[in-house]
Amino acid sequence: MYVVKSPLPDDALKTVAEALQGALLDLVDLSLAAKQIHWNVVGPRFRSIHLQLDEVVASARTHSDTVAERASALGVPPDGRAATVASGSGMGTTPAGWIKDTDAVRAMVDALGAVITRMRDRVSATGEADPVSQDLFIGITADLEKHHWMFQAENA
Repeated sequence: MYVVKSPLPDDALKTVAEALQGALLDLVDLSLAAKQIHWNVVGPRFRSIHLQLDEVVASARTHSDTVAERASALGVPPDGRAATVASGSGMGTTPAGWIKDTDAVRAMVDALGAVITRMRDRVSATGEADPVSQDLFIGITADLEKHHWMFQAENA
């Protein structure tokens, strides 16, 4: 049953739906990981990293909402439930407990790198299927790459 019918052909919609759902899972997981690290970071650079992590959380939450709303606009019900995120994200695990500032930065570089790699795959996958969704992925990737650069510079 369609509640909202996409103007995309079925094969293009399948490609785009998979890309949007995967992006949603990665972005929700990224926001959760950044917040977990935000609560547990310790060390001499605590404050600056603590604040920087909140910027990632805000970006990831904004982008996840945009992605979910794009999916809905195409008639694809987004699924951001905890169990779905836990089983479908490609980010890996977030360290538990206190995390030294240098390790926190390294964890964010790794997490952002994983999400960026998958976003770039989505940019490629959606180019022909739906340039509108591709444009969304390009913008998200650019923003995540900015955060990635800034965290890499922290431990240089």
